[in-house]
Amino acid sequence: MKQRIITAIVALAIFIPIILMGGWLIELAAVALALVAMAEIFIMKKQIIISVEALIAFIGVAALVLPNLATGLLPAYLTPSVAFYGLVLLLLLCTVFFHKSFNFDDAGVYTLAMLYIGFGFHYFVVARHDGLAVLFYALLIVWCTDTGAYFVGKYFGKHKLAKYVSPNKTWEGSVGGVVIATVVCSIYVTFFPVSPAGLIPMIGLTVILSVAGQLGDLVESALKRYYGVKDSGKILPGHGGILDRFDSLLFVLPVLHLLGIV
Repeated sequence: MKQRIITAIVALAIFIPIILMGGWLIELAAVALALVAMAEIFIMKKQIIISVEALIAFIGVAALVLPNLATGLLPAYLTPSVAFYGLVLLLLLCTVFFHKSFNFDDAGVYTLAMLYIGFGFHYFVVARHDGLAVLFYALLIVWCTDTGAYFVGKYFGKHKLAKYVSPNKTWEGSVGGVVIATVVCSIYVTFFPVSPAGLIPMIGLTVILSVAGQLGDLVESALKRYYGVKDSGKILPGHGGILDRFDSLLFVLPVLHLLGIV
């Protein structure tokens, strides 16, 4: 517990100023986090990160986080989506030239990981550019949902939510997390509006995003269980890896965009 607290304090001391300053710092931080998260996928799969296929995956995920930067480096006739598809073709070529260590399934996993991680951290940047209020709204949903689910589940949880994926989570905790996130975020948006929509639509939005965050958590739990690891990485002592800490946000932020907020 002491290690977790120390890590959290140090991480917040670095993370909060970057969020407050925004600009190129938030873009650099998002790319760095995405690259580490991508490396965690390679490590969970027990594949080396110093390889041609890893380099392609790193370029792809960085390009998805900052597509405008990627556009500036490309010829005018190439869109970011076409360039990304070119990287996917290169991954497929790796199945030919490195067939002993890299196959079609690997190419599929890394393509999906690039999309999952790249778009998640892209909308992290977009949310900050839209304003501090928007990004803190997303963060508050995740924090309140996690905290509420933990304590409600600990004291009142009886019915398992997804025992084969995350045996400690309960339906009671899940509902508790949604309720607490909704109450806290309803107060937040009253003082810091993140959308022209009224309070009632924002309550509905918060419920959806709270559920999305929990689904993101379960997806990452399923990923770790599939690869037989406890944590996605070790970069945050006591907390695991970047995917462990940002799993919920990687779902919340794209859903926030899909619903027209960022």
